[in-house]
Amino acid sequence: MKHAFLCLCFLLLTACEAQTPGVSRPAGEKPLFLGTEVTDPAFSPDFRLKDAEGRTHALADWHGKVVMLFFGYASCPDICPTTLFRAAQVMKLLGDDAKRVQTLFVTLDPMRDTPDVLREYTRIFHPDFLGLYTTQEETPRLARAFRLFFRINPGETPQSYTVDHGVNTYLYDPGGKLRLLIPHESPPEALATDIRTLLR
Repeated sequence: MKHAFLCLCFLLLTACEAQTPGVSRPAGEKPLFLGTEVTDPAFSPDFRLKDAEGRTHALADWHGKVVMLFFGYASCPDICPTTLFRAAQVMKLLGDDAKRVQTLFVTLDPMRDTPDVLREYTRIFHPDFLGLYTTQEETPRLARAFRLFFRINPGETPQSYTVDHGVNTYLYDPGGKLRLLIPHESPPEALATDIRTLLR
């Protein structure tokens, strides 16, 4: 009975995999990347965001580079600092290739993450990391464009709220196309490997 149940589960899982849209890799073929490939050709969002110096940026500013983009906020107690620390480790692993990578930290909390806060926060992890922001009104629309889960949880005071948000890192190729979503638990070695593949 137990054996029959396991066989049924296997068949159901196989059927689900066969019906997954956007999967075109032949069975048994080794994946090109370790991260999750973006298969929807319409999903490659661009942006116009400001840095701590007030300059406006878009993806075209880093043409020829791989862009690592992550959403978060400076008051985040765990996910954001560990993600940025991993990004700093990746830069070390890449060696000279790190010159061809730009890491962007986009705040979901522009009310508290002022330009000065963003500047100092990103520099804690790496001097070349760049903090970006938009207005408080535009931030939810930006999150929707990236299909990012985003929710503000009120605190005991107006300034003590927390922000729930998606934890994937978005990886763009040197041509400015979104290619990979990197899960939070992915180790720096795997991320560095995927970046080298994109740079090739």
